[in-house]
Amino acid sequence: MTGTLRQFRSFDRPIQVLQINQAGINLGFYMLMPYLAQHLADGAGLAVWTIGLVLGLRNLSQQGMFLVGGTLADRLGYKPMIMLGCSLRTAGFALFGLSTSLPVLLVAAAVTGFAGALFNPAARAYLAGAAGERKVAAFAVFNVFYQGGILLGPLVGLALLNSGFTTVCLVAAAVFAVLTVLQGLCLPARSGAAAGADRPVLRDWRQAFGDRDFVSFAAAMIASYALSYQMYLALPLQVQRVGGGDAGVMALYAISALLGIAGQVRVTSWCAGRWSRGRAISRGLALMGVAFLPPAAAAHLLLPTPWAMLPVIACTVLLTAGTLVAFPFEMATIADMAGDRLIGTYYGLYNLLSGIGILAGNLLSGALVDVGRTSGLGGLPWLLMAAAGLASAAAVGRLERRGRLAPATAS
Repeated sequence: MTGTLRQFRSFDRPIQVLQINQAGINLGFYMLMPYLAQHLADGAGLAVWTIGLVLGLRNLSQQGMFLVGGTLADRLGYKPMIMLGCSLRTAGFALFGLSTSLPVLLVAAAVTGFAGALFNPAARAYLAGAAGERKVAAFAVFNVFYQGGILLGPLVGLALLNSGFTTVCLVAAAVFAVLTVLQGLCLPARSGAAAGADRPVLRDWRQAFGDRDFVSFAAAMIASYALSYQMYLALPLQVQRVGGGDAGVMALYAISALLGIAGQVRVTSWCAGRWSRGRAISRGLALMGVAFLPPAAAAHLLLPTPWAMLPVIACTVLLTAGTLVAFPFEMATIADMAGDRLIGTYYGLYNLLSGIGILAGNLLSGALVDVGRTSGLGGLPWLLMAAAGLASAAAVGRLERRGRLAPATAS
């Protein structure tokens, strides 16, 4: 951790504020969201399909609006969008705690999701622009704070549940209110080159969608997000299947977060000294693919619970390690490919495509798990996930060799 703190102190104040802001965002979000479905079922008395509607609307309003949020950040400035996103999430989380009415809950879900679409691309664009040539190191520290929020959020939320779910919601809302004030007081204004531009927004979108190198890179990376999301789908299901229970699932999340906190800066420094950005991303993706081989190898073994957990833990460790290798270089590559004009728009489009990949990946992986269980081919889903990761690694490696991940030329 001393290396992480040293890196953190080496950055200017705006970057430090953004990194702390991300820890707070994840603290507030994960304080509430893991317990929301149970509250909607027991506290609000909603039917399961209605709960799915609320949660689905939250995800859709975030993933579907990322491109809009990124464009607004480019046109209006990064700081206003970060502050607006945090303030909207303050309102959305408060609504979750103050009402059990379905219309109000749907509004809360939409507001909460749109908030993420505003501050997510804006914060990343700001960080990339402010860090300059130190983008990779800045995003490495950023991910440490990101993981720290994920680790602490559920624990704080669980402790607050003794006082009721309303308390959890209001405290989470208060976290975002504090973040809003923090950005207002401590974050200098910063805008991209497109700020105040009078050209049509559709022209910017055509430029982003028409950037074949960037879209090819985003498409090659889609599998990585589908695989990462298995931390919330296939791996928890496997833990429950082998008898690990809720404690086993929480252990996986803790392992992943602790690895990120303890290892991100060191891993990034080691990779940066040996590989180009494209090679680091490709090798990280390959490691993510290899992560699914231990569960595939153990699929037909009848092991007692402690031993049956080992392949799942191995998958978690390797999957997290692959993410640690790829993430900072991936974020820096997106910013460089965007140039200095449409960084927010490029991040927004990238997140939009990643969200589509997560949705498709969840549907496909869920179907594969069902097929594997009913057909007796329990290792098949894991093998196909491994193949997806390795194929993604090969695609990024090919783009790197052809020089298609190069920074945009000034225009």
